[in-house]
Amino acid sequence: MHQRLTPASALAALDQAKKTAAGMFRHGSLEVEIFQPAGIDRQTPHRRDELCMVIAGRGYFVCGDTRQQFGPGELLFVPAGTPHHFEDFTKDFSAWVMFYGPQGGEAA
Repeated sequence: MHQRLTPASALAALDQAKKTAAGMFRHGSLEVEIFQPAGIDRQTPHRRDELCMVIAGRGYFVCGDTRQQFGPGELLFVPAGTPHHFEDFTKDFSAWVMFYGPQGGEAA
């Protein structure tokens, strides 16, 4: 199966739904969402491993005890159950978020 997702079409769907995140694709254990928080990122730890690909914007990514700057094109990994969020991000910040694997994450 082939599916093409673009940031523009995903962000338009997100805007129409008036949400900060929306599911865009599923296959096996993989779930892909578009994510664009407004002002404050209120997410809580997830039960599966996560990859986050920054589409646009800059700011700080807090994962566990680490706080680092981020920018467009970066790929961020978050192990299942780890507290994380974005801070001080620009208004244009958006990202693809991909959840995969079993509940509790994959073994190291």
